[in-house]
Amino acid sequence: MAACVSAAITVALAATQLHAEVPPAPPGYADEAAIKAAFFAGKLKTIDLQLPVPAAVTVEKAVEYGQGGEVALKLDLYRPAQAVGTDDPLMPAIIFVHGGAWKGGSREIYRYYCVKLAEQGYVVATVSYRLSDVAPFPAAVQDVKCAVRWMRANADRLHVDPQRIAIAGGSAGGHLALMAGYVTNHPELEGTGGHADESSRVQAVVNFYGPTDLTSEFAQGSDVVIKFLGGAQYDDNPEIYRLASPCTHVSADDPPTLILHGSIDSVVPISQAEILVEKLKSAGVAYEYDRLEGWPHTMDLEANVNRHCLAKMVEFLEANL
Repeated sequence: MAACVSAAITVALAATQLHAEVPPAPPGYADEAAIKAAFFAGKLKTIDLQLPVPAAVTVEKAVEYGQGGEVALKLDLYRPAQAVGTDDPLMPAIIFVHGGAWKGGSREIYRYYCVKLAEQGYVVATVSYRLSDVAPFPAAVQDVKCAVRWMRANADRLHVDPQRIAIAGGSAGGHLALMAGYVTNHPELEGTGGHADESSRVQAVVNFYGPTDLTSEFAQGSDVVIKFLGGAQYDDNPEIYRLASPCTHVSADDPPTLILHGSIDSVVPISQAEILVEKLKSAGVAYEYDRLEGWPHTMDLEANVNRHCLAKMVEFLEANL
């Protein structure tokens, strides 16, 4: 009993800290060279990607959530540790999708966010998916949508509200989160990974610096995009580029979306965020666009930028879940 009370107090204190007013993003830099110089001068600090898991959070590693072809799909699950009863309010859930140009990366990269949000009372999953050297598009989209269906299928066991599920990702993971958020009525993008009786719809999307329009010049000439699309060149198969673009699927019934992007991103240009903003605006979809001036790709690895982004995300999720 004492342990449960202690865990509950820890969660409440963490919630108080993160529910405060969103701190402003720190001043940015002229270019990436200036950021590197500031880092080596000790002016910047990165977050601890191996943040210890507090007693207030429980973790289940390598939970199988589906089957992608011959590949067992895994996730890590983070939950508030305090016991919940059948009369307690159901918890919201959020699924994180890692980046890595669709060809690399690891679900463990989102351990930090998972711990912080589980302390807030969220059930949080960070998922792996088939990378492009294993299976090209639409495999990764199918896997991520399967993860949403898994969360909904396990909602009773996890004490999750199946109508309050969000998805978030960064870079290629941001692209996949947007695809999961916006794609409907495309059976070929749902896949057959499991939990077919459940919906893959989400109620909110958080996009960290993800590609949104693969038909744009930036994406057409990208080797990683071409590999992701199975080697297809744009001129030979423009339709697959459109199908794989979140902007193509935007419609009025899409979930509220938070977009965070740095203005000096040289990996995924800021124009990708602005293209999405215009699409959402035209469709009448609720959105928030947080343009961080003078910050690059993976900007939220910097501790003060992360503090701003995490608080912004918590504010957004509270408003929309």
